[in-house]
Amino acid sequence: MSLKILHAYKSYRPDPTGGVAEAISTLVSADAPHLDNRILIARSCGLSRRFVDNGVAVRAVSSLGTFRSLPIAPGYAFAFTREARRADLVVHHAPFPLTDLGLTFPLPKRVALIVHWHADVVRSRLVVNLVSPLLRHSLDRADRIIVPHDSIIQNSSFLREFSRKCVVVPYGIDVAYWADLTNQERRQVRELRKRYHRLIVSTGRLVPYKGYDVLLRALQQIDATLVIIGNGPMRRELLKLAKDLHVNDRFNLIGHQERNNMKLILHAAQVFAFSSVSAAESFGIAQLEAMAAGLPIVNTALPTAVPHVARHEIEGLTVPPGDANALASALAKLLNNEELAMRFGRAGRIRVEEKFSHANFRSSIMRIYEETVLRRRST
Repeated sequence: MSLKILHAYKSYRPDPTGGVAEAISTLVSADAPHLDNRILIARSCGLSRRFVDNGVAVRAVSSLGTFRSLPIAPGYAFAFTREARRADLVVHHAPFPLTDLGLTFPLPKRVALIVHWHADVVRSRLVVNLVSPLLRHSLDRADRIIVPHDSIIQNSSFLREFSRKCVVVPYGIDVAYWADLTNQERRQVRELRKRYHRLIVSTGRLVPYKGYDVLLRALQQIDATLVIIGNGPMRRELLKLAKDLHVNDRFNLIGHQERNNMKLILHAAQVFAFSSVSAAESFGIAQLEAMAAGLPIVNTALPTAVPHVARHEIEGLTVPPGDANALASALAKLLNNEELAMRFGRAGRIRVEEKFSHANFRSSIMRIYEETVLRRRST
């Protein structure tokens, strides 16, 4: 069955992006000639452009800039409407309110809609009240809603009333890529280990919900070096906090890194810190990449999938969100107990191979896509 699929979200490569863009990349890279994938995004700032990324057409709509991570793109809703009418299936990667705005213009009956719910809207009460009607309209129109873990359905005020439409599909990654090293890469990892003393690593955008301020306060209490890979609006604030806490000599904020460099740093580390503090962090694909590299995880007890990916006392340690003392204690425990860290690391790699491969993720999603379109066509 030939399918024209439109993936709609706020950002995509080549800009530095997070887990949602990685998930989209995994889906559109499937070797399936019967699928015509297209991607619609908004630029963070600048004029519109069209380009092809790994054989996939991408349209980036003009933007005047961003406000609280949301592109100011007045033309996005109209562009979405035009692109959606040409598709057999629209995949709304939520949350992105501009796509919800575009969905207020009715889709043709023949066009199926899937909402891929990556995270809840966790913002001010005013913002939530403003976007709630749009979100509920999208969920009402959706044929299916895909979530990465059932805890997200249970804890979302938006999803509970649409639970009958929800289907759970965990994310997947290229496990072999993150797990395997060439001889040259092994040499590079050894050099990194010489450079960084008792290395803790974390990856992600420099935004408040990642809890990096908490991680820096934890670093203050332990003998270790912290490397954070990522860019974002909190860069200056975190550098200042590190100086105020007198840990700036043990803290490296190295910005966005290409996948290969990130893999080397993961393999050089002793522990992966996942310090997120709010339900805006729904899963944490970064955990999967670290687990594939054999790292033990320290994550937080959020009411999302986060603590179910790397489980407490199995693949890592889970601590209360926002608790710098508990985070420091857990990190120190793994730094000081090599046998425990290795046990968690081995268990993590096995778990990723068994449950979170990109092949399983893609095949499950593609089956849902095709079933949804067939059902829509038959009504």
